[in-house]
Amino acid sequence: MIKFKLKEVLTEKQKSMYWLMQATGKSFQSLTNLTKSDLSGIHFDTLELLCNVLEVTPAELIELKI
Repeated sequence: MIKFKLKEVLTEKQKSMYWLMQATGKSFQSLTNLTKSDLSGIHFDTLELLCNVLEVTPAELIELKI
């Protein structure tokens, strides 16, 4: 199972979803969908944008749970 750790990274960086919405130009609903456990995929351009804005690597946002 792959877990997308957006909430954890935001907490670690002391940033809010509202801040992320402003920084990325993505809607609040789109970003909220990325925090749900039933996430089925993410576009690479969105992943790249999140990595750039949050100053993290994809490995810090994605976790493989075995």
